Amino acid sequence: MKSLRDILDAAAGGVFPPADGGTTVVSQHSPRDAGVLCFTAHSVVFTDEDPQWVYETLAAAECDVLSASMNPRFLAAFMERTGRTSETIDAMLVAAPLPGEPPLPLKEIEDAGHPRVAYARRRRDDVRVWTADGGVLTTGRGIAGRLEVSVEVDEGARHRGLGRSLVTAARHLVAEPLWAQIAPGNARSVRAFQSAGYLPVGSEILLSAR
Repeated sequence: MKSLRDILDAAAGGVFPPADGGTTVVSQHSPRDAGVLCFTAHSVVFTDEDPQWVYETLAAAECDVLSASMNPRFLAAFMERTGRTSETIDAMLVAAPLPGEPPLPLKEIEDAGHPRVAYARRRRDDVRVWTADGGVLTTGRGIAGRLEVSVEVDEGARHRGLGRSLVTAARHLVAEPLWAQIAPGNARSVRAFQSAGYLPVGSEILLSAR
């Protein structure tokens, strides 16, 4: 059976699970992260719980089979069973690395009290942080050890394309696919990532230990 990382690596290369309306259950990559990934007509539940429980609970969700893994009934049962909590369902985007230097000056820092950095360190390992005039860029290893990016732009520096420049710069700092998770309602961020070449590949919800 493929691992969660195998599935993500394949998706980053444009190869997705079969669009058969099914659900694949795989083990967690680490005790920290459990959750659900949804691709076109196929879901992946990553958990150390009994796969049979997952399938039975999905079947009891009383909704279209394609929606079951993100249905509130299933997610509430999943969190109750595992004692975990969650924040939101995110859009899942990925981009390939780019050659050359970043398009704006960046300064890597060892420590920072910025809320975005603190948030990244709760969810990711090997977090690295860069600052630019008006913004912060972080990378770190999240779900299944994939490399993830997040940015924060100061209020006074918004509406100038800095967010797009930062997420473009991130692609110049890495040597492997770079993943982003964005709340679908955050249209400004979605547009910035897409204009920087990040492609939507699905949706996800991360269940974190309390």
